Amino acid sequence: MADPIPSRLRRGVTPDEAAAGGRVLPRWHYLAALVAGAANTLSFAPTPHGGWLELAIFVFFHARLTRATGWKSAALTGFAFGFGNYVTGVWWLYVSMHDYGGMAAPLAGAALVLFSMYLALYPALAAGVWSFCAGHARNGNAGRADAMPFSPTWHGAFAFASAWALGEWLRGTIFTGFPWLASGYAQVDGPFAGFAPLAGVYGVGWVLALTAALLAQALLRTRGNSSGNAASAALAATDTAASVRKTRNAGVVAPVAIAVAMLAAGLLLPLASWTQPANATLSVRLLQGNVKQEMKFEQAGVTAAINEYQRMITSKPADLIVTPETAIPVLAQYVPNAFAVAVRAFADSTGTSILFGAIGGTITPDGRIADYTNSVFGITPNTHDVYRYDKHHLVPFGEFVPWGFRWFVNLMNIPLGDFARGAPVQKPFFVHNQPVSVDICYEDIFGEEIARSVRENATPAGVLINSTNLAWFGDTIALDQHLQIARMRSLETGRPMLRATNTGTTAAIDAHGNIIARLPPFTEGSIDVTIQGTSGETPYVTSGNNTVLAVSLLLLALGFAFGPSRADRGAKRNRREAGRSDSSAAADADTGDARADGPR
Repeated sequence: MADPIPSRLRRGVTPDEAAAGGRVLPRWHYLAALVAGAANTLSFAPTPHGGWLELAIFVFFHARLTRATGWKSAALTGFAFGFGNYVTGVWWLYVSMHDYGGMAAPLAGAALVLFSMYLALYPALAAGVWSFCAGHARNGNAGRADAMPFSPTWHGAFAFASAWALGEWLRGTIFTGFPWLASGYAQVDGPFAGFAPLAGVYGVGWVLALTAALLAQALLRTRGNSSGNAASAALAATDTAASVRKTRNAGVVAPVAIAVAMLAAGLLLPLASWTQPANATLSVRLLQGNVKQEMKFEQAGVTAAINEYQRMITSKPADLIVTPETAIPVLAQYVPNAFAVAVRAFADSTGTSILFGAIGGTITPDGRIADYTNSVFGITPNTHDVYRYDKHHLVPFGEFVPWGFRWFVNLMNIPLGDFARGAPVQKPFFVHNQPVSVDICYEDIFGEEIARSVRENATPAGVLINSTNLAWFGDTIALDQHLQIARMRSLETGRPMLRATNTGTTAAIDAHGNIIARLPPFTEGSIDVTIQGTSGETPYVTSGNNTVLAVSLLLLALGFAFGPSRADRGAKRNRREAGRSDSSAAADADTGDARADGPR
């Protein structure tokens, strides 16, 4: 179906030329896509059950894409949607740059806009790739009125899901990656959460995009069925019209049925168990010191933080106590003796294992400090061994300076801007007989890396621990968004996730992604929970992102090779040949008439 698009004339195009040669999108088309992208931010935390809202928004977004007049307008539609989503969804970066980094407000605002525009390139790429694989961009006359538009087809639905998933994966990979606001995260409490253990967050996004495209296909075909004209009404009684009407009805029912089946599968899959309880339960205390970021690296603040965490650690025993990232904001070798003695004595006397965040480093023979690391250190009772985990996936600008951007970092007052990287896979920390895997700050937004740490360890961890400090972002949606991301990691791996944060949100998440305890942000306190570790591998832990990448690439390759454009070209060739035959017949008729009228 191809119902007309409200049009405006391009500059220099006459009404007759427009009627004969093509159509253009109305001015509000891209504004509608931008507003839809901004509204999609509401799908993510802290909105409860926002996955349903996201599904509705994606139906609208795909319907807008089907109105595009070529690959350029499709890409621009994707860019507008992405920019609206990212500029409203990661605005808290402005807080870190301006409020805590000391960057001038205009520069911080400009940096946020430019970064959001960069992120929007990926949905633009996805929309452009979809347009090629859906066939319209390659049919030879994308802008002409006789060209086949982006019709809502099965082929286009699978191409959209695959292109969208690949675009999100690229955004989470290129230039160290930034997969924040990947569409699958909004589905943690949504209808497609059950697909997370199978294919991860990008696979959830693939299912979301496919379902939305199928629903858009059905809605647009329904609209086409109800927009008949006098000519179609006159043909309604004929067998041909009845056959066409039957085909159209099937084109509505079938995609709806598949979409409903996808929804049902997403809601039923959580009933499957991919992992099982393993080893004894652990009593865990998660600490939240609520140390103000502006005081964290001042001497008075450092002393206060160390004293406060010493008091919190030694106030009550547990199998495991966890502090936030850099809770002890000094080099490990420079930890005050009073803190070290008190914490070690407490661990030995109570049987408590302790994980605390501090700065790692190497002191060279000449007394210099080299290879700073953002680290978590572990103390096991009644041993002299000290566990150490060094952060591997560093934050650009905050923990390392990308090439060519030293000038940008110099505009901000961020200490310790260059860290060394830890190994991609590091050994777990053992609490009694339970191995636990540590990650720091935004490392847990990279699901493939968390899955790899479980998959490639000789002794796979049964519990995940995230030690983080989000004080850089103030009282913003970043705190709830990060908690939602951590819940996705539990769904993907089938393991509980424990989060100790400086200002929030400190929480305990079970192996099914459910929050079992949490502290209010910007409060000082602790959470006491009993947690059960698990063993076994979900399909996502086994294969990582390879499944969704392989499926998406295969479908796009098939679409590009065997898509609708081939049929379009064949139909055009047939029309041209038929036109030439008609012209030849008309010419022969004219010649015959001329002979008949000529002199006898």
